[in-house]
Amino acid sequence: MQEFTHYINGKHVAGTSGRFSNVYNPATGEVLGRLPLATPQEVDDAVSKAAEAQIAWAKVNPQRRARVMMKFGALINEHMDELAELVSREHGKTLPDARGDVQRGLEVVEVCMGAPAMLKGEFMDSAGPGIDLMSMRQALGVVTGITPFNFPAMIPLWKMAPAIACGNAMILKPSERVPSTALRLAELFTEAGLPDGVLQVVNGDKEAVDALLDNDTVQAVGFVGSTPIAQYIYGRAANNGKRAQCFGGAKNHMVIMPDADLDKAADALIGAGFGAAGERCMAISVAVPVGKDTADKLVAKLLPRIEALKVGPYTSGDDVDYGPVITPASLERITGLIASGVDQGATLVTDGRDLKLQGYENGYFIGPSLFDDVTPDMDIYKEEIFGPVLCNVRAETYEEALKLVMDNDYGNGTAIYTADGDTARDFASRVNVGMVGINFPVPVPLSYFSFGGWKKSSFGDLNQYGPDAFKFYTKTKTVTARWFSGIKDGAAMAFKELD
Repeated sequence: MQEFTHYINGKHVAGTSGRFSNVYNPATGEVLGRLPLATPQEVDDAVSKAAEAQIAWAKVNPQRRARVMMKFGALINEHMDELAELVSREHGKTLPDARGDVQRGLEVVEVCMGAPAMLKGEFMDSAGPGIDLMSMRQALGVVTGITPFNFPAMIPLWKMAPAIACGNAMILKPSERVPSTALRLAELFTEAGLPDGVLQVVNGDKEAVDALLDNDTVQAVGFVGSTPIAQYIYGRAANNGKRAQCFGGAKNHMVIMPDADLDKAADALIGAGFGAAGERCMAISVAVPVGKDTADKLVAKLLPRIEALKVGPYTSGDDVDYGPVITPASLERITGLIASGVDQGATLVTDGRDLKLQGYENGYFIGPSLFDDVTPDMDIYKEEIFGPVLCNVRAETYEEALKLVMDNDYGNGTAIYTADGDTARDFASRVNVGMVGINFPVPVPLSYFSFGGWKKSSFGDLNQYGPDAFKFYTKTKTVTARWFSGIKDGAAMAFKELD
């Protein structure tokens, strides 16, 4: 059994709290190792060491910091299969999905290789007589990233890469369910030339999180997880005077118009609804076909596709469509919501609760489930299931479908499938959701844009990665400069001449 560690000052460090959490293989239920849960003192010590390292790192010019990013990106590429294996072993997702997890994080690292261009300020000469104005972007200091289990590589990279490229030191607190990938990425960052202490990986639970939120040295907090926790972290961080960007849950809808290519829409729903066992904040969990004929045909096309899905451990090879959910508690919650859907009157078209895999009876597997005739008052519609369950909510008109999306508490992502450009344009313009797909099921922006939802899916003014990340992880300083060259009474005239 593996004994996990923290990663402090470029080295693996054993925990001292005496408190541990087990790390499981969700495909088998076996314990892979013990993870130490940090005390507030351990957190504070890691932050203190990071603060010391950050002073020198911030003085390294952006081009040289970018060179470290280049080496780091090359090492991620070199170790892609190894990292994917770590992701799959602790999360359960298939190897192709795990490689995608690493790849989407790597793409953010690649954008951060252009940090010098992103960190340029502004300049205006002769803003007044002999007066120049310039702004500069400077690092915040020590920042922290608190990341979820469902993307063990991607989201830590979304946090650490831009923060470090901007000249900050990062305290990464990964999910205690999937620690190995974050620890390995920290090793690779050190190998790439990152100075010791600029990236610290501290494992822990709520006690460690609260210590980070209450530490005066920590200047900013980035979080991804459930909405209740996002609200909690955002509120506590704000009360402590910290910047915060906290991303929460989702209930993503796909509207299917009568003129849509239903085969393409059905294929998209299978991947977006059941991929990674539905454990994605950008998963499509609600299909909204417009019109009875559209709904009937869509369900008929979905059914054979769902029945063809293969569920199994990642070790079964690339033929598996998705693996287990993360914990027994997740499995119990999903099956309970399926039961509630039946009790509340939805039509269960396919039931994944009876899935049994020979040799993996202790794994946390569940088959794909499809509900029809779902209504907005049902628990399976109101709650984020975070499992392989797709709800079909029938709408009579486009306006009814649009209202359904807009009235939902969450606003992470949405999509529309249609052949009509006017309808697509109207949908994209009016819908109150942060990321919109047109004939595209999972509209995660490429890494040189920014990722972020609206409503209860996001708390904070700035999004993840892309230009917003460089704004979030820096503060702007503006300098008004005047050099006297024989000008008398300059100070007295300064304000007048700026008018």
